[in-house]
Amino acid sequence: MLKHIPSTPGKFKMEKSPYILNKSRWHWHSSIMKLTFWSFIFLGLIFIFFFRSPSSNPIPQDPSRRSLRTHNWGGPAWEKRVRSSARIRSRNGISVLVTGAAGFVGTHVSTALKRRGDGVLGLDNFNDYYDPSLKRARQALLDRTGVFVVEGDINDSTLLRKLFEVVPFTHVMHLAAQAGVRYAMENPSSYVHSNIAGLVSLLEACKSANPQPAIVWASSSSVYGLNSKVPFSEKDRTDQPASLYAATKKAGEEIAHTYNHIYGLSLTALRFFTVYGPWGRPDMAYFFFTRDILKGKTISIFEAANHGTVARDFTYIDDIVKGCLAALDTAEKSTGSGGKKKGPAQFRVYNLGNTSPVPVSDLVSILERLLKVDAKRNVMKLPQNGDVRFTHANISLAQRELGYKPSTDLQTGMKKFVRWYLSYYSGGNKAAG
Repeated sequence: MLKHIPSTPGKFKMEKSPYILNKSRWHWHSSIMKLTFWSFIFLGLIFIFFFRSPSSNPIPQDPSRRSLRTHNWGGPAWEKRVRSSARIRSRNGISVLVTGAAGFVGTHVSTALKRRGDGVLGLDNFNDYYDPSLKRARQALLDRTGVFVVEGDINDSTLLRKLFEVVPFTHVMHLAAQAGVRYAMENPSSYVHSNIAGLVSLLEACKSANPQPAIVWASSSSVYGLNSKVPFSEKDRTDQPASLYAATKKAGEEIAHTYNHIYGLSLTALRFFTVYGPWGRPDMAYFFFTRDILKGKTISIFEAANHGTVARDFTYIDDIVKGCLAALDTAEKSTGSGGKKKGPAQFRVYNLGNTSPVPVSDLVSILERLLKVDAKRNVMKLPQNGDVRFTHANISLAQRELGYKPSTDLQTGMKKFVRWYLSYYSGGNKAAG
């Protein structure tokens, strides 16, 4: 725009010609007018970008921060709905904030708490790691049960602070996380954002709340990583993760310990072992095996080196829910106040599994019988992308301290899952992926 002004103005002799002088002035004024015009345009774009309505003009999402979204919340009607959902309706009930409430485990836990008279408020960002319509269907189920799910992100500190201002939660059930072992190779940032930064955001809100809630949260059996000693015990080493997902869950346990030590937060970590059942996650093997067998597609069954068996400690969702509720019921109060610790606080870690590892090939055989369809099997080597050969839970500590006792075998649990799957995806009104 200013190309007519020479780079060495001291050598430019303006008195040489009136024509040149007038021409130079004309170009100068023209340049100033152009600069002013584009400045107004630029300022206008900035105004539109920062002040436009987030509901009508969503900002494109960075995949590494896919769960960060801006939602409308607040106001008298919203606060009334939050309080109503979190209201305790039983004599000795508790008030629980459930993060990841529209997720698989979150939906079941929220429903169970509400049905026994506890106050329950859900929080979920409804991200698209898997089909959001399934999460919306779970949300509708929760709504019918009386559970309101606030749409927002656990990294939104303003929203978290507001929730604790509106409701003095006695407990938090933290289930929000970026799940999946293999997806971590595609989008590692989402795991750090949700599983580490998100946990810290939640713990920050909890330590500043008054009263501080007791917190139960979902760790994972994946923290045992390359550990070869079976069954896995809470006393075993967990410093050899086999995937980034496992590493974030292990980091979460260490972060939780830090907040327990410094701020007096009561914290219980639950290491889930391959949870399955109705309303499950489509990225889990039993789920997409069912889908692909029905579609006549070939399914890949992994085997370890030298034709070794790959097995999982499959745990039915109802058993997991019982463990979650028992952990909430036995959680002691946090000892801090206003972010300051007043004494030692409870810190616990439990395995929640079924204690009966089943080869993945046997899972496929069970599905074949239930679906009455022969699977097209493709046996291949276990990839080196974070999957481990087997999982097997030692649950003696949870049995002793929580009264945890799983009662559903894989055959029974898969029968219930298949019944739900066929019902949910029947009629062609929902896509099966």
